[in-house]
Amino acid sequence: MPSRVLAIANQKGGVGKTTTAINLSACLGVRGLRVLLIDLDAQANATSGLGLEKLEGGSVYRPLLGEGGLQERIKPTAFPGLSIIPSEMDLCGAEVELARSDDYLNRLKRALQPIRDSNQFDVIILDCAPALGILTLNAFAAAERLIVPLQCEYYALEGVAMITRILGQIRDTGINPGLELLGVVMTMYDGRTKLAQNVVSEVRQHFGNVAFETMIPRTTRIAEAPSFGKPVTVYDPYSAGSAAYEVLAGEVATRLGL
Repeated sequence: MPSRVLAIANQKGGVGKTTTAINLSACLGVRGLRVLLIDLDAQANATSGLGLEKLEGGSVYRPLLGEGGLQERIKPTAFPGLSIIPSEMDLCGAEVELARSDDYLNRLKRALQPIRDSNQFDVIILDCAPALGILTLNAFAAAERLIVPLQCEYYALEGVAMITRILGQIRDTGINPGLELLGVVMTMYDGRTKLAQNVVSEVRQHFGNVAFETMIPRTTRIAEAPSFGKPVTVYDPYSAGSAAYEVLAGEVATRLGL
């Protein structure tokens, strides 16, 4: 069975997108799944958050332009079941270079196909940049399912509305008619504030069962973990944040039928 491909995206920055990508990947790996995380953000936060360095020529950049394959760019991590294709600064140029290419929205999908067919991984997770640029649209074209992290704050729903609109356009134009929203995960939740409670209520009313039951709390341990190059589940395995991501991984695995 080919790998399942998930994109984690929100064009709004600071919503816990990369944190979710790192910790969800690590938790799925601990559950016995073979996971490949692909860092599609030139800032390379997923790369450094797993303790790896940005290496020139190590990202998806060249393969997207038809130069070499993705297979040789896969790096192991220190965490069970988890591999990564890191990012690098050169990825900044991919937006411009790809725009000049033929069929530029399907470059990632084509580059990923040999890895999907190899049965090397159960899940491939695409960590997108906080922008709806060409790389993120490539991720949407390549993915089967989309996860949208949503910060529990006032402007949160605006971001989801735009993602939902883009998702509809990707399907309607035939670029990826099968793309579906796997779920919305609420992050940085502080149950002591009325605002957070109101946002959660509104999201559940709007999305129903598409919203994950698990909410990721706002904790210092989650915020600290990337600076040590570790998922929070390794940095502080008994923290509330670690427990939340483990439960979320269970929900994701169930929805994917894994």
